[in-house]
Amino acid sequence: MDSAAYIEEQWRRWAAGRGLPAEPFLRVCHGRRAVETIRLAAPHLDAEAEVAAFRPEASGNMVTIEPIEGAARLLEALPAGSWAVATSGPREDATDRLRRAGLPSPRVLICAEDVAHGKPHPDVYLHAAASLRVHPVDCLVIEDAPAGVQAARAAGVPVIALTTTHSRHELSADAWTATLASIQVGYTDAPPGASRLELLVRDS
Repeated sequence: MDSAAYIEEQWRRWAAGRGLPAEPFLRVCHGRRAVETIRLAAPHLDAEAEVAAFRPEASGNMVTIEPIEGAARLLEALPAGSWAVATSGPREDATDRLRRAGLPSPRVLICAEDVAHGKPHPDVYLHAAASLRVHPVDCLVIEDAPAGVQAARAAGVPVIALTTTHSRHELSADAWTATLASIQVGYTDAPPGASRLELLVRDS
């Protein structure tokens, strides 16, 4: 789902309420937990206290959150229970955004409160892989933010970068695409008598 505009609007409102310029927060907020964003952009603040007191603007409920092109088709093509969402957002926000985008909730949903360190630390992806009972090297991450790509790299997971929020040169990935519609699901033989799931990016 594409919630970049919603996230940026929340940060603008929060910064304005504190009498702070929004730009330092907008530069680092994507892919990061709120507490780490505040630590980076406003180290003079008590980040934990600010996050604990934060209340999203009610107007945020009126913002339309659209699924990224091809997202629903890709999820339908994946075997049940084979995928996870690993996000820097709180669980309540993540489930709400999935619902509003019309996308299914995954069996494994790793959120900000599930880890001690957010992206670019690898915790969320290591936790997701362990919950899926798959070794990280056998996973694949789709990310749209530099912090998320760094987290996947640190976890030892290959990365497809989605260039909807940042440009290709900002995302040090294994492949790049502007839309999930370009990702095809396939299978190859993997002994003994099993199959291996593969994703093909057509416009990397």
